[in-house]
Amino acid sequence: MLTHSQVWRAIDQLAEQHGLSTSGLARRAGLDSTTFNRSKRITTDGRLRWPSTESIAKALAATGTSAELFFALLTPQGAAGPAGFEEEAQPLKGPIHAIPQIGFAQAGSGGFFDDAGFPVGAGWDEIAFPEVDDAHAYALEIAGDSMQPVYRNGDIVVVSPAASVRRGDRVVVKTKDGEVLAKELARKTTRHVELRSLNPLHEDRQIPLDQLEWMARIIWASQ
Repeated sequence: MLTHSQVWRAIDQLAEQHGLSTSGLARRAGLDSTTFNRSKRITTDGRLRWPSTESIAKALAATGTSAELFFALLTPQGAAGPAGFEEEAQPLKGPIHAIPQIGFAQAGSGGFFDDAGFPVGAGWDEIAFPEVDDAHAYALEIAGDSMQPVYRNGDIVVVSPAASVRRGDRVVVKTKDGEVLAKELARKTTRHVELRSLNPLHEDRQIPLDQLEWMARIIWASQ
């Protein structure tokens, strides 16, 4: 369940990301300048006052922010949010900017990544996302049901090829055969990586290192 403070804090963060005060955000959205002021968040008799869905929708439209990113702002750091968003490792903060995005099927074909797993080439779409520490971060859209119940068809995962990977991290792996997988890293040795399947109906995998194209950590996922 969303809390009163979560919703208002998300509005505060939305304004901050765009270099605005809450009054400035309201004005940009075509609302009364006091709509998001702190004085409007509690009534004179002490009851909690919630922002209207209309005012939030106008603020998102005025800042070019998707509903998905706003729900991500509702998520406390390091915990799964009530809207079903999971923050894998990093808090969502900083200015909104565009990162490249492709689908899993595209990721398996050539021309989209260099040898280190960094995104290159043409054919990428873009998604608006708060700034992360990795300038090479990109998004992948999940296809199919092989990663259920953790990731479902249409979910977006943001991947950081520069992030360190540890046992227990959720990762995206590409093999030299062009297969792209989202798994959990169970173990890495000098000879192979052991990957735990996110879907109990699918087998775990063991991939020799000489067959591994690259492996990158998932830092955020929309669900």
